[in-house]
Amino acid sequence: MANKNLTNAKRTKNDEFYTQYSDIQKEIEAYLEYNSDVFRGKVVYCNCDDPFESNFFRYFVLNFNKLGLKQLITTSYKPSPVANTQIALFGDDKTLTKSKGRPKINANKFIINEVKDIDGDGEFNLKDVAKQLQANKHNEWMPLVGDGDFRSDECINLLKQSDIVVTNPPFSLFREYVKQLFDYEKKFVIIGNINAITYKEIFPLIKNNKLWLGQSISSGDREFIVPHYIFKEIGNWRTDENGVHYARVMGVRWFTNLDHGRRHQPLQLMTKAEVIKFTTKKPFEKYDNYNAIEVSFVKNIPGDYNGVMGVPISFLDKYNPDQFEIVGMCENEDLYKMKAKVYTTAECKQAYLDKFGKKGTYDLNASGVVIENDLLEKVYQRILIRHKRKTK
Repeated sequence: MANKNLTNAKRTKNDEFYTQYSDIQKEIEAYLEYNSDVFRGKVVYCNCDDPFESNFFRYFVLNFNKLGLKQLITTSYKPSPVANTQIALFGDDKTLTKSKGRPKINANKFIINEVKDIDGDGEFNLKDVAKQLQANKHNEWMPLVGDGDFRSDECINLLKQSDIVVTNPPFSLFREYVKQLFDYEKKFVIIGNINAITYKEIFPLIKNNKLWLGQSISSGDREFIVPHYIFKEIGNWRTDENGVHYARVMGVRWFTNLDHGRRHQPLQLMTKAEVIKFTTKKPFEKYDNYNAIEVSFVKNIPGDYNGVMGVPISFLDKYNPDQFEIVGMCENEDLYKMKAKVYTTAECKQAYLDKFGKKGTYDLNASGVVIENDLLEKVYQRILIRHKRKTK
């Protein structure tokens, strides 16, 4: 699945995509519905989130008592180009004084241990947080020694203190970021692109049921707030009446190892005969290079087929580990020993000539291959699954 917005941003190393509050709220509520105490007594760490701009900080600090958090830690990565323009931590004035303003050079560390209605107006809000931070009562606000990189020693030390990490990490460093979370055995809820499923560092975690997709995003796209200097570079963008820039990004997903209810909802499926009769109007195609059948749409997975099936990666939005087993993926290296055939260079060149009428190489080994009208045709990226065997 190509993504022009993410590709352009990655090319220029712009990872500053800021998640909207409503998207965070919807996702976190899914875990609370499954287990209302999932965050109770826990230390939540948002290690890619400047509090001056982060809706992750805003959500968790405003819901600190409701969630029963023990502590909230937030660190930023270098000064942000949109600092203090999104959540207005110190009020409506976007210009901070030198005495109480955000440091202009260093990244910041906020540690929240307690939140309460400090100004006595009968409600708790961000102004209360600001007053508590300014007074340094039970909470801590100070510059970091380094630039706030999640790989730095001081950020790793904070990571060690945490229980659950929730953030939108730099997508250009997604592999490395996830590895660090597993190295330190952390629970997490993070945002990434659906293409990350195919990474050889990520897919084994999904296959082994150590990582799965979140609940609230299963299709479509999402808008992210972006800095003024990159928003026109990434394609589908807009500016609201307050001058805030938004970019629409396709293929966004939450990645997590916290349980939620959708993972345990079985897919309701037709039989193989019913799929052919009512939907496809033709038998399932068999791959030429895998001992599996091609299933182009998740809704067409036959409920009574016991063999291996190649399904779109969007299947993971509905994946129930109690119902299905992931056995591999159609890929070039045959990491899961699933290939029934490997094409020679001559066969790939002949396939290109047959398909396009000119010289070239059709990389048949990079995907599942079906035969249509006597031509070898590659299919889109597929995950190989089968129904879980019932134990007696």
